[in-house]
Amino acid sequence: MVGVFDSGFGGLTVLRALLSKIPSANYLYLGDTARLPYGAKSQATIARYAVESARFLEQRGCEYLVIACNTATALALEDIRRAVSVPVLGVIEPGAHAAKRAVRKTGGEVLVLATAATVQSHAYHAACEAVGLKAIEVACPLLVPLVEEGWIDHQVTRDVLRIYLSEALTKCRPEAVLLGCTHYPLIAAAIETTLRELGSDAAVIDSADATAEAAEAALDVDTGTHSAENSLSFECYATDSVEKFQRLGSLFLNQPIAHVHHLDLGG
Repeated sequence: MVGVFDSGFGGLTVLRALLSKIPSANYLYLGDTARLPYGAKSQATIARYAVESARFLEQRGCEYLVIACNTATALALEDIRRAVSVPVLGVIEPGAHAAKRAVRKTGGEVLVLATAATVQSHAYHAACEAVGLKAIEVACPLLVPLVEEGWIDHQVTRDVLRIYLSEALTKCRPEAVLLGCTHYPLIAAAIETTLRELGSDAAVIDSADATAEAAEAALDVDTGTHSAENSLSFECYATDSVEKFQRLGSLFLNQPIAHVHHLDLGG
């Protein structure tokens, strides 16, 4: 039983990758939608929220936790690990390791696209430095609302990406572009197209895929294959509107979500 936690919907891209990599597992997903965005909260508040969610998932029988939230990983990962007795994986370190595999030389540049809160934490800078890479972190605050609006293949989104990436490429010549927000995999194709149009051949690294690969390596399970006898099993919990979670969550998960449980974790 694998628990996946995020402050909202973006972590469903991690769940989608996990379902593909480890279809033999059962999953519980918790989106703390009533208290997002975490990025506007203090470190102490983020840690309290994340710990409450992690403990809930552990109490429901989860044997492995994936923190599919960049802000919670950056600011509360050690608090979560101290609070529960099961292994905990965040999204930042796997992304840095995946970038390392894509970069040909030590000290190579990696462009990290993330939210303002994640950039301000400099967690990706530290994780990339730990594997011998130089991270240039760029905040892209308009991308999350565009994705949540469903504007995945929209001219406005392409225009915004062009502005962000044009400005970033004046500061660096990256060999890899790391998607440091779990919303961004939905526009990975647009990011790669825009990079090519701007003359960059940087590899685009999906941290959701990287996290799922790290979980697959850590878990001693038969990953098997998806079949009628081995059907994907997941349950979703949300702390706010279950109707909105079903609607938006289906976009992120790329499949319908039949039922969402409402969960009250308090203020």
